Amino acid sequence: MSTLAEMPTVECAVAGCSYNHDGCTAFAVTIDDDADCATFIEIGTRGGLDRVVAQVGACQRSECAFNKDLECTASAVRIGPGGGTANCLTYQA
Repeated sequence: MSTLAEMPTVECAVAGCSYNHDGCTAFAVTIDDDADCATFIEIGTRGGLDRVVAQVGACQRSECAFNKDLECTASAVRIGPGGGTANCLTYQA
């Protein structure tokens, strides 16, 4: 029997992302190996779901203090400007 892990929620301050309108509306985000939000899309089209609390689906930053088996163990993550266009501000080496 397997259990589902509770994934961390996402708080996003990147105004130019198609998924950010009154909060992140992507079902889940991926943090890449540069600690950037790989789900970021800047195309001027509103994306995402009408009602959703975005969560971290995967984290490729294996040396992050919150990364266990490529899953994020932080209670929540903050995405904001920095590094790349949309960066995981919760990342800790």
